[in-house]
Order: sequence, then structure tokens, then C-alpha cells
Amino acid sequence: MEKADTPLRQVQANIAKACKIARREPGDVTLVAVSKTHPAEAIEPLLVQGQRHFGENRVQEAQDKWPALREAYPAAQLHLIGQLQSNKADDAVALFDVIHSLDRPSLVKALAKAMDKLDRRIPCFVQVDVGVEEQKGGCPVADLPGLLEQARAADIPVAGLMCIPPFEIEPAPFFAFLDRLASDHGLDGRSMGMSGDYETAVKLGATHVRVGTALFGERASPR
Repeated sequence: MEKADTPLRQVQANIAKACKIARREPGDVTLVAVSKTHPAEAIEPLLVQGQRHFGENRVQEAQDKWPALREAYPAAQLHLIGQLQSNKADDAVALFDVIHSLDRPSLVKALAKAMDKLDRRIPCFVQVDVGVEEQKGGCPVADLPGLLEQARAADIPVAGLMCIPPFEIEPAPFFAFLDRLASDHGLDGRSMGMSGDYETAVKLGATHVRVGTALFGERASPR
């Protein structure tokens, strides 16, 4: 087998291999390149190679670096993967194409108001707290039916569910759990899997994988 010549090609090949094992089509999995903390000059090589979906976790950072990139690459799609403060809802709806971190009733209200104001409906994944870790955000599993009902009533397009499994624990059971939750609620999207476990996530039904380190290398430690 010919060796992939770039990190992007390697990740794409790994996704294709995982899809083959799971009897899925690679085209059913969206690779979101997590470009948070990386400058435009690190992002552009992936754009040149054809990557079009990118993930940022801070509204302000995305506002600073993406306008010029999108002018050069208008087909680029921007995913908000970090926790969103309700007071940033207007900015998020104006800038992003997909939101992966809808997790509470107050944010449903803020996003619905922003979408009405800007006349723009943004697909949202509901983040589920599968590991019972409050610090990561996410809707408690018991509250999920009510939050989904509220989002649908507010005319927010619910794309699916998202999770971040606990670190240093085998992620497969959490991915399988999210897959089952999505099925139970009639949702197609499953945003799960990062650099260390995206192949496992693909085998267990991920439709969106959020990969940073495997594409960009290790991030610099904060000062």
C-alpha cells in the first residue's frame, strides 16, 4: 500500500480503512480538522489539499483568523466545537456553519433568538455528558429528551448528538452509548472521536470526527 504523503492523507486513509471494517462508506464521515490555536499559515496547507471542514472552539479566535481564509476558500465550512456562552450566540450564528456544543435550555433560547434575528438556521449537535463530567459541559442524559424537544420547538435544526468521552478510559463504550442514544431519538448525526480514537469512533457510527493533533501536530503549551 502506498504510504500517505501528508498527515491529512494519512487520516483520510485511516478513516477509509475503519469504514471498510464497519461496512460503511468513507463519504458518510465528515472529517473536521480542529484548527483551534493554530494560525492561518498552518491551516492553509490543508485547504490547498482540499480539506473544507474546520473546527474552532472560541468565537473571538475564529473571528480574527477566518474572514481572510474564507475569502480565499469560500467553500470552507466552520464548526464551533467548544462550549458556547449564551451572550456569544449572535456572533456564533453569524460566523459558524455548524455548532457542536448545544447543551442547555438557556443556550437553546439564545441560539433560537439569534437565528431568528439573523434569518439563518444553523445545524446543531446536542452535546451529551456521557461520562458525567460537569467540567466538560454537556446535557445530562436524563435531560436529553426535554432539551431535544425544546430545540425542535424553537426551530433549531438538530443535526445529531456529540460527546467527549472521559480521558484515559476506553472510549468505545461511550461511543456505542451515544450511537444508541442518537438512534433512540431518531437522529442521524454522531459527532464523536478525536485524534487518539477517531478510528474507533468511525467503526461505532461517527458521522463527524474532530481531529486536531493528528493533522497539525502537538499544540504549543500555553505560557
